[in-house]
Amino acid sequence: MKCVAIEGAKQLVVKEIAEPVSENGSVVVDVKKAGICGSDIHYWESGQPVGLVMGHEYCGVVTDPGAREDLKVGDRVTALPISPCGHCSACLTGNPQYCRETWTYATGLSLTNSGAFAPKLSVRSDMVFKVPDNVTDEEMAMVEPTAVGLHAIHLADIKVGAKVLVVGGGIIGLVSAMFAKKEGASYVAVSETNRARGEKSIQLGVADEWLDATDEKFLEKVLAKTGEGFDLVIDCSGNSAAVTSCFMSAKPGGTVVLVGVSLTPITIPTVVAVMSELTVKGAIAYTKEEFHTCIELIANKQIDVSKFVSKVVGLNQVQASFEELTSGQSDSIKILVDPNR
Repeated sequence: MKCVAIEGAKQLVVKEIAEPVSENGSVVVDVKKAGICGSDIHYWESGQPVGLVMGHEYCGVVTDPGAREDLKVGDRVTALPISPCGHCSACLTGNPQYCRETWTYATGLSLTNSGAFAPKLSVRSDMVFKVPDNVTDEEMAMVEPTAVGLHAIHLADIKVGAKVLVVGGGIIGLVSAMFAKKEGASYVAVSETNRARGEKSIQLGVADEWLDATDEKFLEKVLAKTGEGFDLVIDCSGNSAAVTSCFMSAKPGGTVVLVGVSLTPITIPTVVAVMSELTVKGAIAYTKEEFHTCIELIANKQIDVSKFVSKVVGLNQVQASFEELTSGQSDSIKILVDPNR
């Protein structure tokens, strides 16, 4: 079957790989839609590991239920891509996202388990969730990134009336902003270097305002709008300048949640965190419960994630889509891949 794999730095290739089969009770899924994630962009930019078939946000139809007796051929499903051990303290307390083994064999994030940028994949049976029929393929493929945003908001512990800044207007940033408003934040701003994305955050109804992160008077404007700064700042970018702006924009005693990931060390002004006694939290992925909660929220129409989907492309358009998402000019938020096109 055809797939899209990493060939080098900022270079993808469409090639043939063997179709997956059920191993150790794994569930085989026909992929319907798969999302391009920010972490996929990190791998693409680095060009490593060569041969990786990405795609860890996806939905599909069961073709082999493997060890899952509650599933049958034809069931519509999505799944957590992680590979937790199941017996460490993190797993036993319901936090598999920081199990030491969670990313070792992760679907679409490791060479051992090809992802959804291909028509079929095989996934651990205990990670699979059946999805209600009233949830569309596009919505199903959005469950994973939505859960990342929900986890960040849970860590932020937003109080009704809080002022919240989300740094970065990609999908995780906009989902986080959406949940911040849902939790009762009185003012939600999104900061972005990309004007098109910043304006999109307002058009989609998840932000009250967007702030130009390149504005030399950025901090001055933050203080003018908030007084002492934001109660909560959520970084969904991961670069040094963005994290620095988070520290500078939080009010004394405020909270900064770091969701964005940098694969290289970054420099940040810790003196600001010390002098303002900021609470700084890292956020990685989600719990299994949060993943399931997002399925329920979508199925019950309590949140609308389809509005974040900008377009659906085929395998031959994936390279161009990565280039678009990193151009700094496009207003595309989530590009989905249909590997059967």
